[in-house]
Amino acid sequence: MECIQAELDNVPSRLSIISHAYIHSHISYTAYKRHFGQSTGFLTRKVQGSTHCRNVRCSIQAVQAPKTSTIFREPTAYVKSTTGLNGILQQSPESSSHAQSTVVVDAFAELHSLLEKEIELGVSIHRGKFSKEETKLVMEKLRETRKQGMKLISARRKQTTSKGQTLAQDFSCSLDPQSLVQGDFVVHKSKGIGRFIRLNKAGPEEPEYIILQYADGMAKLKSSQASRLLYRYHQAGDKRRHPALSKLNDPRSWEKKKSKSKLAAQKMVVDLLQLYVSRLKQKRQPYPEDGVETEVFASKFPYKLTPDQMQALADIRKDMVDRETPMDRLICGDVGFGKTEVALRAIFRVFLSGKQVMVLAPTTVLARQHYTVICERFADYNARVALLSKFQTTTERRRLAAEIQAGNLDIIVGTHALFNNNIRYNNLGMLVIDEEQKFGVKQKERIASLKTSVDVLTLSATPIPRTLYLALTGFRDASLITTPPPQRLPIKTHLLEFNEKEMVAAVQFELARDGQVYYVLPRRQGLEAKMTDLQKLFPGVTIGVAHGKQNPTLLEETMDCFAQGELRILLCTNIIESGLDIRRVNTIIVEDVHLFGLAQIYQLRGRVGRADKEAHAYFFYPQKQDLSDEALERLVAIEECCELGQGFMLAERDLAIRGFGSVFGEKQSGEAAHIGQDLFFDLLFDTMSKADSHIFFQYDYKEVKLDVKFDYCIGNDYIQDAHKYDNVLSDLEVAACNGMMELMYFTNNLRCDFGRETSSFKVLLQSVYIRRIAADVGIHHIYVHGKTIVMESGMSETFFKILKEGISSDSFLTSLTFKTGVIEIQLLVELSPDRLIDRIFASMVELRKGLSHFAKQ
Repeated sequence: MECIQAELDNVPSRLSIISHAYIHSHISYTAYKRHFGQSTGFLTRKVQGSTHCRNVRCSIQAVQAPKTSTIFREPTAYVKSTTGLNGILQQSPESSSHAQSTVVVDAFAELHSLLEKEIELGVSIHRGKFSKEETKLVMEKLRETRKQGMKLISARRKQTTSKGQTLAQDFSCSLDPQSLVQGDFVVHKSKGIGRFIRLNKAGPEEPEYIILQYADGMAKLKSSQASRLLYRYHQAGDKRRHPALSKLNDPRSWEKKKSKSKLAAQKMVVDLLQLYVSRLKQKRQPYPEDGVETEVFASKFPYKLTPDQMQALADIRKDMVDRETPMDRLICGDVGFGKTEVALRAIFRVFLSGKQVMVLAPTTVLARQHYTVICERFADYNARVALLSKFQTTTERRRLAAEIQAGNLDIIVGTHALFNNNIRYNNLGMLVIDEEQKFGVKQKERIASLKTSVDVLTLSATPIPRTLYLALTGFRDASLITTPPPQRLPIKTHLLEFNEKEMVAAVQFELARDGQVYYVLPRRQGLEAKMTDLQKLFPGVTIGVAHGKQNPTLLEETMDCFAQGELRILLCTNIIESGLDIRRVNTIIVEDVHLFGLAQIYQLRGRVGRADKEAHAYFFYPQKQDLSDEALERLVAIEECCELGQGFMLAERDLAIRGFGSVFGEKQSGEAAHIGQDLFFDLLFDTMSKADSHIFFQYDYKEVKLDVKFDYCIGNDYIQDAHKYDNVLSDLEVAACNGMMELMYFTNNLRCDFGRETSSFKVLLQSVYIRRIAADVGIHHIYVHGKTIVMESGMSETFFKILKEGISSDSFLTSLTFKTGVIEIQLLVELSPDRLIDRIFASMVELRKGLSHFAKQ
């Protein structure tokens, strides 16, 4: 139906300002305005009269509705804004002639304004909403996953290196006083941010103290208490920015910062719970048990599985065969430890079930390698495998997209080109992601959208801190592959200031034993100059160049030549960091290593050492004084994590170095900066361990009881026709059951038909709003006991504190208390029924503000 701009005059009141289709679609207020133009409101300017809407300029569909004796046979066709009802709201509610009179304060205006703002911003108040059954399921699953994950990690930490040293201590943010240097910033749990001055010990038998400087004085703390009370101050971003020191004599400022950060941690937990439960709600048919074909496929793997590989396969079988919930599992294993074989067997299970599989790789080079391996392993099964990347022509990509949509391809391997909007999968069953940390924000958002409906298997040697954290805290299933393959030797790591003689000696050593060399630079711009230098240093040696901006055909030819041994040195960028498996390459040279991230350095080192020869990784950096503190920390971490199978431990170090800007995004990193990332991590981990207290229950409108006696009579003072009156009450209940927005639309339309409600009808309307808000906030019973309004709720004290943050009325806050699921509001005097309903309604509006504030975070 054509949308038109119309000047309305004397239009009957029952008109559909918004079409039925728009009301039932999920179009936001902002999207609607964008569709019809920014200058056009839903209902603007002045409206005069109660039965006719005059001088209204609006976008409409179906201008006029049929005349009828009842007002709402189609209860969804409501006026969607209070903006144009100013004329009606200024009328006297008791005036039968509907003439204008003294302005009366609108009890619903503030609430309606809040609701319209939520629509405009696209805010959902259902964040953190769970049923009791969902809560039980989530908490049982979290406890099980966390127990399994921590058991694996604990077992790993008890392993020892070849030198008899323990691999790592439990990951902790606690501070060792002996590691402090004068001037370091530290955080005391109750006193705040201070600066370390020195360690002080009066005598051999006396306790050692830590001397700290604060804004208004000095303080000392026993060293023995440091691990319990002190944290290092870490801040993402610019390390040169010094934090403001706290004041010892004014702890309120510090407590305020800490409370705010704790609240941010709690909101993050609620968001995680919401994502987690939405995934648990999804269902798919379990896969059949493995049969003879699976055994035959597995027998083609030429090596014996390690114990960790066998356990990972058992975990995946349980996820896919025993459960109806889509799998979301992280396989974390060191480079060359057999993650790909684990993934291939999972892919085979999906392939046998007739579903499609998407294999996602961060680079074209790695995607091509996966494609080659899959083609070889699935050659006897008539599997239709395709490779899709940005290097293909538009015609080729369109052809493959059509094949995918038609279901003519079984396994599709590619880069982020697989996320093109033109690609529609016919029956996608599994997504395999290799090295998730290499993808950008948009690609990760697309990955997240797929995770709710298909099985997801993520492979990583150094998982991104967010992935690591979710695995550690139970929000994601994880399997660790830490057992090295037989005869696998550790890579010998050399961390040096750049020295040409050292570099030449390393290359000549590898060439002398008939090997090949990777030579890696951080930027493409320096490749040509370095190529000239290498040709002079190694005359007669074949050298190739590879980088991401190369012509795709030339890049492919270069990589093939290097893989075949025709090139002895490959000068390249970090394009080779993921997944390449060339057994003759056992030396890698990396210049300006400080410009790479920790995970990148670790991946680059993993490109060598795939054979039974001892491999060498040379990491060259400029002079140490030119390195930032963070770069030095990365280099120390890579030097310490030189044993086989330490990818997971390295990811933990990365978590500590990079901080929370990389865990949950930059939104919460500001809160972490106020108190330091280590203390924020502690608060977050503590909150995560009490995740069940951050869930709030929203009730059905019909479940809410309002036990307050009041009298109301509508009669002739508002709606004179008894038949209309019955229909209004019926439609009012329907609107309330459908949600707060529908109730607001109903009220707006009611006023457009009958004018401002009378005081008696207002009481009835408020009672309905009270029950609707109570249902949304999580209150199921409201009654009055003496001078106390009592609201029984299923919410925890933690969530109540979160709710209080959004309440703007100081007087309301002072009268508000919470006791184990019961909210109480103290009254100064006992009120008449009408005024009591007014007071309860105003209280519910304040609580609704708190819920809105929480939802916006």
